[in-house]
Amino acid sequence: MRLYDIVIQLKTFFKSRSFLSNIILINVVVWLATLVFGVVEFLFSMGDGAMDGYVYDYFALSSDWGSLFRKPWTLITYMFLHANVFHLLFNMLMLYVGGILFSQYLGQRKLVVSYFSSGVVGGLLYLLAWNFFPAFSSSTSVAVGASAAVMGIFVAVATYIPNYTVNVLLIGNTKLKYLAIAFVLIDMLSINRGNAGGHIAHLGGALYGFLSIYLPRHIHFNHTHNGFKKVVKNEKKTVHQRPVSDEEYNRRRAEEQKRIDEILDKISKYGYDKLSKEEKEFLFKSSKK
Repeated sequence: MRLYDIVIQLKTFFKSRSFLSNIILINVVVWLATLVFGVVEFLFSMGDGAMDGYVYDYFALSSDWGSLFRKPWTLITYMFLHANVFHLLFNMLMLYVGGILFSQYLGQRKLVVSYFSSGVVGGLLYLLAWNFFPAFSSSTSVAVGASAAVMGIFVAVATYIPNYTVNVLLIGNTKLKYLAIAFVLIDMLSINRGNAGGHIAHLGGALYGFLSIYLPRHIHFNHTHNGFKKVVKNEKKTVHQRPVSDEEYNRRRAEEQKRIDEILDKISKYGYDKLSKEEKEFLFKSSKK
């Protein structure tokens, strides 16, 4: 893709004023604002300008429970602070990729809920772990970054459409479920190698993302499955399906793909909530194939 095409695509994306584009823009603006404040802090001898002074004191999430009770807003504001430009870029890139797919299949409203809920759960798990495990008993820390929220979004959509394939640089086509598993394993195995609080928060976000999709789906499946068994008990006829030819199979697949494209177009224009029950079930069944 040419640079011009990328610029046009990004311009269109931010002009859409969707929650996804707005949340990415807010993260970027907040990061720039912290840089400006760091310069002011340095010039007026308020600190060393390293952004870990007043900004972190008032808006980062401290591992101290008492601090949370005094500054409860930090459970939200910590998601919008980033340690450096690479931290910001990686989070926003993952949010963009995962958020686009999430919006297409689950809608913008659920994206809002999942983003903030994943961040909050990640922050709370970080607090619980830091105050429970002996390894952290002699230290305090602060958590910053949208990573927990982003992990929640990515794991949620990977749970919903696990076999969806994306092209990963240097790796090639990879299913979402394998990427999600890899991210979770990396965080689990990196807890004792630095930034333990960050990795624990990521796992909290990932846990919320997984359960937010798995539990409703599992409950719905059990309900419909039990109802289906009751119907089968009264059914005495056995229906044998004849095998289809390659031509018939390809025709059905083409029709199914066309239907999926039509539903995705409808989601992009009106949102997931505007789909009918039949359209949602069709999309769900297609994602499992």
